[in-house]
Amino acid sequence: MPSPSEMLSRRAALSKAGLLAGAALAAGASAAPAANPGPAAPEANHGFVLCLNTATLRGFKMGLAEEIELAAKTGYSAIEPWLDKMHRYAAEGGSLKDLGKRITDLGLIVESAIGFAQFIVDDDALRAKGMEQARVDMDAVAQIGGKRIAAPPAGATKEPGLDLRKAAERYRALLELGDQMGVVPELELWGHSKNLRRLSEAAFVALETRHPHACILADLFHLHKGGSGFEGLRLLSAEALPVIHMNDYPAIPLPEEIDDSFRIFPGDGVAPLTDILRALHDAGGHTVLSLELFNHEYWKRDPATVASTGLEKMRTAIAKAFA
Repeated sequence: MPSPSEMLSRRAALSKAGLLAGAALAAGASAAPAANPGPAAPEANHGFVLCLNTATLRGFKMGLAEEIELAAKTGYSAIEPWLDKMHRYAAEGGSLKDLGKRITDLGLIVESAIGFAQFIVDDDALRAKGMEQARVDMDAVAQIGGKRIAAPPAGATKEPGLDLRKAAERYRALLELGDQMGVVPELELWGHSKNLRRLSEAAFVALETRHPHACILADLFHLHKGGSGFEGLRLLSAEALPVIHMNDYPAIPLPEEIDDSFRIFPGDGVAPLTDILRALHDAGGHTVLSLELFNHEYWKRDPATVASTGLEKMRTAIAKAFA
């Protein structure tokens, strides 16, 4: 498994026929709404599903069940939990199947989950361990009713030179495991990585798998950090890009210097959110917008305020994009 620093540095289907914090933090400190109307249907948000990635709450040291309850209470439609907390929950005697029922009862969907199995590394022994970890992770995701799991280049980030055709073979093997487990692995790009840092690289690998469930997990911060930009999003169908991690970033530091601690609420930075959201909408499906932040300043606030603010910021960005 990756180190804690690598885990915090993270943050990341091709169509079957196609290509495929600073001053801005203060501006993002809007208060939580007095009363929340509850989860909205995708049609209320121009087709987008609004999701909470629990990394946004990570600094509050909450338990998994608390995170899920908060997501529902503050009005999200979906949640994207992390596997470390899922495994801890089970190890402490919790039933993942019962938790899955609770998630459903709260009106939430587990659109994705965050894991770090080293399925793509060159070392055969490590890769075998990574595939076994992926099996364990997928089983946990399936137990709570989850649809997908992140598949980042964990373990292959520090040294460049990963053969992308071999990466495609390894991703296909992971997809075939996902077929058995009923969970779709999403190839994630990491802007800080020496491999799979760009959208074009992830697209190449996914396309080369020739697998019908191949897809990409992108992240606005990582697209900025890795130099991909956002223009390529228009080439990906909603099937190719079912989930995207939502956030924003300030103009300074520059991409080569910025890190995850500078992730800010959507609309509080310089990301071209209107262009991004229109491109995703034009792709023709219900893309999941999953709020993923690692901002230490936000963790000094009330967790419900942070979650509610993030949700309202996403709604505002959508409304602005389609005004």
